[in-house]
Amino acid sequence: SLAEVMARFPDRRFLIDIKSNEVEDGAMLASILSPLPEAERARFMVHGGERPVDHVATALPGIRTIHRPALERCLMRYVALGWSATVPDACRNRIVLVPLNVGPWLWGWPNRFLDRMEAAGSEVFLLAPLRRGQAFSEGIDDPALLERLPAGWSGGIWTDAIDLIAPAVEEES
Repeated sequence: SLAEVMARFPDRRFLIDIKSNEVEDGAMLASILSPLPEAERARFMVHGGERPVDHVATALPGIRTIHRPALERCLMRYVALGWSATVPDACRNRIVLVPLNVGPWLWGWPNRFLDRMEAAGSEVFLLAPLRRGQAFSEGIDDPALLERLPAGWSGGIWTDAIDLIAPAVEEES
């Protein structure tokens, strides 16, 4: 049960990946998380299909969410407005995923950008570099990519290979 998982990992946060684009899946997740106290709900982040993620974001505004169209809006608007220290609404209370080779295009990269996103209630994670012809970037699953992290990186690392990345990060620390 959810209560058992949270009790087992009292100091951990959780990322939920909604694999569908069905609003009903977002409604189901929101109904499961809504009874939790706000502080407990804040331990969750949600990403996935636009329709269910938007439902969760509307039903539970304290949970950080992201889907690809929202991320694209966030990053494009920040590229256009970041020089003015403005954080677009599309970037607020979100998970902000940044490909390694896109970061340098963001105003104040990396530290000022991280500070601005944190002040806007968002959390930043780095992805593998976006490649030509690729619709979207993947997580950092190759430990060799860790060498490309900005010096002193204090944001998150998005990966599907935690068994490879965690030991390499600990080794660098």
